[in-house]
Amino acid sequence: MSNSSAHHMLQQIGLVAVGGAIGAGLRYLIGTWISYETFPVATITVNLVGSFLLGIVALSTSQNLISSDLALFIGTGLIGAFTTMSAFSVDTMELLQEGNSSTAGIYILLTFSLCPILAWCGWLVGNKYLI
Repeated sequence: MSNSSAHHMLQQIGLVAVGGAIGAGLRYLIGTWISYETFPVATITVNLVGSFLLGIVALSTSQNLISSDLALFIGTGLIGAFTTMSAFSVDTMELLQEGNSSTAGIYILLTFSLCPILAWCGWLVGNKYLI
């Protein structure tokens, strides 16, 4: 690997890390602002919003509306840290451990149906307003 490509790789890692720090901070704030004991509203909120935003980023990248570096910063870094499959998994296990299997089932169905739909909606919104 040449010095210039190593330098570029370090810049890309930095973009992802800074974006990730911002996304993780936002995720934490939303988790403290939205608190429900019977349903993991904060986790599903960040995953739905993040899916929608990532749809916009994906479209913007595919149409060369944003640079690959900006896509790394926003998509991989910020949105990647903002959304959270691990929290979804733990929330689901906690609901099951507490005997709330129907709530866990609803949570799983909502997450796995609405997140892809919102990613698609983000793509469509981006297509309509950015192209």
